[in-house]
Parts: sequence; structure tokens; C-alpha cells
Amino acid sequence: MKYYTPILKLFLAVAVSNLYVSEVQARLDVPPAAPPAATDGAKVFERVTLEMSLKPFRSMEPKAVRAICVNLFRQWEPMTRRAGSCAVMLWTADGSEILDYQGRLDGEIQAAQYIGIANPTPQALQNGPQAKTLHECPWLYMENPPRVTYRSLKMIVATLKEVGREMTGKPVMVGATFDPGPEFAPSSFKYKRHPEIAMGDTMGSKQWVSCTARLKADTRPYAGFPKGIPENTTFGTFLGRQSQHFLKDLGFDYLWLSNGFGFSLNAWDVKGILFDGKHFDAAKAAAAREEILSFWRDFRKECPDLPLETRGSNLSTGSDLASSASPLANIYHDGFKMSPPPNSPWAALDGDYGLELVGWLSHIADLPPGEKYPFRFYTHDPWWLNSPWFDRYGREPHDIYLPLALARINGRAQVKPPTSFNVLTVDDSYGRMPDECPLEVIPHVLTAMRDYSDEPGLMTWIYPFNENHKLVFGPNPRPAEPFFDDWFMRNAVNAGLPMNGVVSTDNFLSSLEINAEFFRQTILLSPVPEARSALETALLSCVKRGQQVLLYGPLTHGGKRLLDFLNLKTTTPLSGELKLTSTLAGDVYRQGTLATNLNHREVLSAGGVDTVLADTNHQGCVVGATVYDGQQERVYAVMANRPLGADSGRIAWVRGSFSCSIGNARLPVPDNPKKYFPSELLLRWMLNGFGYNFHWDKSTPQTRNPLVLVARSDNGFYLSGYCPSTTVKLRLRFPQGAPLLTGCETILEAGQATYSMPRAWHHEARCFVDGQTDGEISCIERHSGQVGIDRRLQLNGLKNATVNFYPPTHAKGKNVIMTGTAMTLSAPERKDKSLPYEITETGRCLTIRNITGELLISW
Repeated sequence: MKYYTPILKLFLAVAVSNLYVSEVQARLDVPPAAPPAATDGAKVFERVTLEMSLKPFRSMEPKAVRAICVNLFRQWEPMTRRAGSCAVMLWTADGSEILDYQGRLDGEIQAAQYIGIANPTPQALQNGPQAKTLHECPWLYMENPPRVTYRSLKMIVATLKEVGREMTGKPVMVGATFDPGPEFAPSSFKYKRHPEIAMGDTMGSKQWVSCTARLKADTRPYAGFPKGIPENTTFGTFLGRQSQHFLKDLGFDYLWLSNGFGFSLNAWDVKGILFDGKHFDAAKAAAAREEILSFWRDFRKECPDLPLETRGSNLSTGSDLASSASPLANIYHDGFKMSPPPNSPWAALDGDYGLELVGWLSHIADLPPGEKYPFRFYTHDPWWLNSPWFDRYGREPHDIYLPLALARINGRAQVKPPTSFNVLTVDDSYGRMPDECPLEVIPHVLTAMRDYSDEPGLMTWIYPFNENHKLVFGPNPRPAEPFFDDWFMRNAVNAGLPMNGVVSTDNFLSSLEINAEFFRQTILLSPVPEARSALETALLSCVKRGQQVLLYGPLTHGGKRLLDFLNLKTTTPLSGELKLTSTLAGDVYRQGTLATNLNHREVLSAGGVDTVLADTNHQGCVVGATVYDGQQERVYAVMANRPLGADSGRIAWVRGSFSCSIGNARLPVPDNPKKYFPSELLLRWMLNGFGYNFHWDKSTPQTRNPLVLVARSDNGFYLSGYCPSTTVKLRLRFPQGAPLLTGCETILEAGQATYSMPRAWHHEARCFVDGQTDGEISCIERHSGQVGIDRRLQLNGLKNATVNFYPPTHAKGKNVIMTGTAMTLSAPERKDKSLPYEITETGRCLTIRNITGELLISW
């Protein structure tokens, strides 16, 4: 696609973007108790990493190299200025430059100078030397690309550091990369001299390097093996020793392990050594774990102190454990000095944002020592002739706002944002670096970080990080449970479940000890805890204290106290095709109907459906869904509404099913909703019992669901969404009323705010309206016009309404003014007396009643 626009258009874009960046920065830099100010330079990330290939360096002349470096840091200056340090991660080749390194700087590097597959399979080459697809043959990105040597690479590294330091005034690190696949650069090491290491079939038979491979003898001298490679040398040993020499000699500061390398034997497939798609077998788990960890031990023995950063898996912790015995807890905590993976970039390619979000949450629920973790955004692809910001996202920022709406909670009752920002990559497949990309992307990243959570959001996932490892590697393994739990959550988020954060079980328990009220405002979402576990006790105590808990998964190993809370008991299980009946309010379909048959795959769903009511006359228990096999009925979803009296909270449970099939595709394929009911919908529909309505009006059952996340920041609510189909209408209601999104109009229908949203959106909600059931209402920003007033919100279309307003933290102790619009704006210099309002929720909410017409809220 053509990136470069006429001069006038580009000039206007730059001007507008600079104004917007300035406004975002003003808001970011304001102390909580002060009005917005035009300050500059507040740190947003500890580090900003600019990833790039060597393609922009079309000449190896030092002046030409320096010019590219200057342009790089100029383009991303609004981000680097707001970081504690900077890094540049070089995609020089595919890591074979490390494997091939002989210690001679004048040796030539087979750099990544191609578009498309750099190491085609023999089968692909049979189609001819100029096959049509990029997956069959590579294409040079330019005529006569420059010759790259280790010496010229060393010069580029040094120039990046020098120019970066000059332009940012901050330390600049440069990282090298290693990739196990055949994509990025020709590799005679992987596929000719040592094909024995390419044991995986991720991109074709014997195309993917395994971290557990062993090398055959080789008499060729290498930097770390001047007499050649001894027979049976582990790949961890070889890569570690070579990396130690290569990075030190060329001035690199760290190494990035790409594309799942080091985490499992089969990085991208839902199936693996423990799971063939039909059955789980944990007998091989211990041996597989030991093989994977041996790579890390061997690498660190040869390269003990070099910082390691990682890409990790596209999948989730539970899936990788259950299928491939990936020992993430050991990798994090066995002293390997590595950084955890960022969010996967694959959602840009396959649209599976539920998998991206759930996978990332499962990876950051627990962290290596230091608790630092990165956020990564996919701007360009230097290999496969696409630039996601332009042609996959369509310049829409949903893959910025959705991941940055997630709150990671540590063990000290604190929300901790990502500490670094990675840009993948600054250059495209032709080596171009269009200004439009940083100009358009940076304001959204700054806005998302300005609005990042400072407390738990609407829903917080209690993730059983250590428990899942025990369920795979322990003495009584049940690998189907972590597999089901994570894939069910992937489906639920794709179905619109507003899950906004994660805390590991251990961190949840320790946070409760520090602050028992920390999770008061969030719905705690968890797989069913083990009987008599500390988590079970804690969750039931939360319910007793008035908090809200939503559980999912099999109750087979749940405790009696929990089952008593839910008024359930277990019996013989049902599975297969079942008839589902639901009493829950759900979505509306303008054409077609949702299936009522449910396919409950017993193996993939961690068992059958085995629950019935313990007491059919129980008054405090509402059954939300049941399933029936033609002879027997089982309870599938239940809500215990205040099971311990008026002051207690609510606890609900949904059994859930793996509503996907597993065949030859690498990922599970969701069931057709016209044939089988998608069980993950019930989690979102069960929110009705907690006072939240998240319902969609869709064209057909097959129309893709929007994703909607609700974060909390500065006492406000921040809704971030992605609508794959902009024909879907959202119906939203919270316990405090219908949310009025700032800058939007809504039609109230049956007490719900309805919105038709664009593809990607991010809006603040501080006002909620209750007490009127129809009509158009708007909430818009108005100018201050008065010294001492920071902001004004104007509400129109009210009819005897109750308005609940959540002021910013710095305004709660000030005099918030609520008055009629006309009087205030006609004489903005006046300090108008406010209409009377109540202070509720221990000062967090201001409530004003019986308002008709307009309301101006000023602070």
C-alpha cells in the first residue's frame, strides 16, 4: 500500500499529532491534586525498545548508517523522552550469524535481505524458482543489497548507541536475536551443516530448531569451539558459548529468544507430547520438563550473565503445560535471569484477541524476580510484506487499548503496569520507515498508559499458576483441567467477557492479607478451587464479606463447603450432545437463532457435567442453565444470591464446555453457533446476577462478538472495545446505572445504554444514569471558561433521572459543582452554587436525584 501522502496532508497530520501528543502528555504529567499543565518528560515506561531489521541501512558507509540512526530516534522521540532508557533490538538475520560466528569480524553475514521464506522447503521449490507465494520462494527487498560483515554490524551497534545517547541523553542498549525457524534469513548451519537440530515441523517438516537438540561433530572452527563441535554437544551449550563470544565482540547487550524458543518442544500447536488432540497422557511430563530445563542450564553455564529476553508462546500457560509440559514456573524461578514474554503479536494476523489477552494474562500472573514485563505492539513486519498498523489493524488502535486495559496485580495489593514498550518493528519489508506510523501510534499508547488501571477492573481472573504446574507434574496429574480452563477463558473473552486483570492464586492470598478490601470493587473470576484449599477458604470468606465471585469449570474436586454455598451436589456425569436450557437474558439476533444443542466433549472439558441441586426447595439459589440428555438433567449454571443473608455477597458458577473441535489445524476451531451452543456466552450472561448487563444485538449468531473491557483509573471507568463487526449494537448497564461514555450519545432502552461503536474505541465513563428507561442522552466535554475549574461534563436529555458521578481522585475533596447548563456557561466567571448531592460509596461517588433536562458537572 502507498504510505506517503501529499506534503500538505502530511504537514497537517504532523501538526495535529503533535498537538494531540502534547495534550496527552499534559494529562499524563499532572499530579493528582493539580489541574492539567503543559509539563514534559514524565516517565511512562522504564524502557522503550525499537525493533528493526538491517533493511533501512542500504549502505554500510558510516555517514549513511548514522543518518538512519538519527531518523530512528527522531521518529520515536515522543516515546523515548518518556522512558528511563532505550534499546534497539536488531533483527540482523535469524540468529545464524551467532551460530556461524568464527571470531573474525570480516566474515560475511547472510543478513535478512529477503521478503518471504528465506529457507524454502524442497517441496516448495518444486513449484519453480519464482513461485507466486512468499511461503514458497524469497524475494530480495532491493537490487544489490549491501554486503554485511560482522565488522559492519559492530559499527551499526556502536552508532546506534552513540546517536541514541546523543539524542535522548539516556543509556541505549542494543539486543541481538535468535529465531528457531526458517523465515528470516538463509541458514546453511540449520539446514545444511546441522539439519539434525531442526527437529520441529512448525513451518514444514524438519524446519524448526529444537532447544533440546544435540549437534553432530563438525570440524569447522567457531568462536566458542575453535577446534570444531564435539559429537553430541547440546544446542544449549553451543548457543550459549557462541552468544557469549558474539555479543561481547560486537557490543551487544542482551539476547532475545524468538518464537517460543526455549519454552517447549512444539511452540505453536494446541497438540504436543502430552496431548494428541484426543487424549492426555502426563506420563512423559517429567522427562519433557527436564529436557527443556536442560537447555536453560546448559546455556547459562556457558553464558552466565548475559540478559535474556523472550518471545514465549502464542498460546497460554495452561495449554502449553497440558499439551507440551512447558515448565514456565521453573523457567521463571530457577535462576535463569530471563525476562518474561510480551503479549503475542499473532492476533493481528488471525484476529484471535481472546487468545492474545488470555495468553498474556496467564504469562504475567506470575513473573521472574524483579516483576518487570513488556508490552509489544506490531507496527510493521520486515519479512512478510505487511505492515499491521496500516493493513491489518487498518490504523485502528484496538491492539493497544485492549492489552493495556488489563491490570496485573502483584502480591502486595498493587496494580503494576508493563515496565517496557517494544515496537515490532520500526521498518517495513522494504526497509522503509514512514513517519505516519509513529505519529499515529504514539498518541494512542500514551493515552492508554494515562488511563492504565490503578485498581482492579470490573473482573479479575485468579489464575492458578502454580496449581496448574502441579496438575501436570504432580503425583496425581489432571492435565485436562488447566487445558480446559485456559481455552474456555479464551473463548469467553472472544465472546465479550469483560475480564480486565489477573492475579495469581499466591498473590491473591497475600494481597488479601495486606488489604482485605482491595478486591471489593471487582468480580473475582476463578476456576473451581480445590477442596479444603486456601483459595477455597479465601473465596468463601470474600463472599461472606459482601464480595462477588464467579467460578467456572468442573466441581468434581470442589469442597463440600463450596457446594453447599451453591446448593449443589455431584452425581453421574453426562457428556456428548446435550440439550441446553437457559433462563438468562442473552443476546438478540436479527436473523437466525442460536443453537440449543450443546456438544460437551468430555475429554477436552475436563470431565462430564455431574451436578444437580442439593435442595430443590432452596430459595436463595437461582438456576441459570441446565443440560438434558433425553433422560437425565444436570445443573449447568447457578447463582447463589446473598447465600448468607443481606450483607453477604454473591457467588455463581458456570460449568462450561470446550466449544471447539481439534483437528489438523494448529488452533482449536470454534463450533458453529447455529449447530452447537457456545457455552462461553453463559459467563457474560451470568453477570446479570451481579448487576451488570453486557448484551449484544447481532445480525446473526455467526456475527463475531465485540470485545469490551472495563478498567478502573483515577476513580473513573475506562471502557475499551473492539468490534469486528460494526453492525453489532451494545447494551450496557452497571449496578449504578447505564454508563454514559464521555463524548457519546446513547439511547436508553429498558434501563440499558445502547451504543453502535466503531471498530476500535476507548472511552471514559464517570456518569451513570438510573431511573429513566428510554430516550436519548449524551455526555459531552465542555470548556472550562473559569479559573479554578479543571473540567466540565454536560449531560443532556435527562428525565427525572438519578445521576451517579465518579469524580477524579484529586477532585473528591474539592467542591464539585452540579448545576444547570445555561446559567453556568452564560456567566462562566461566576462560582455558581451547586445543586445538592449525596456523597456515597465512602466518598467515591456523588449522587444527584430527580434531574430533568441538562446537568453540568464541574470540578
